[in-house]
Amino acid sequence: MMHALPIWLLVAGFFGAGLFNAISTSATQSDFARWGYPRWWGALTGGLEIISAVLIALPVSRIVGLALGAIIIAAAVFTVLRHRDFSHLVPLGVFVALIGLAAASS
Repeated sequence: MMHALPIWLLVAGFFGAGLFNAISTSATQSDFARWGYPRWWGALTGGLEIISAVLIALPVSRIVGLALGAIIIAAAVFTVLRHRDFSHLVPLGVFVALIGLAAASS
């Protein structure tokens, strides 16, 4: 049962982050614009995060979902490091740890 916890935390995390980015509040749009991304980038990111959540939730596609999630998080880490926006690193670190735990238990 404990091996399933990181998987379901990832599903919830990616789904929640995906909704948040897809809805694209003015603060979210401001962050993406400050990082040099177009206005629609939040919707694209949100859609990919939601797809990742669905793929992780399904055992048959879990590895693909974890890979997609890892790519999304790696791009986010690269972005915040490049722009020295270190306040975003803590939640990204949680995602990295959960992806590692989920991959190890899959």
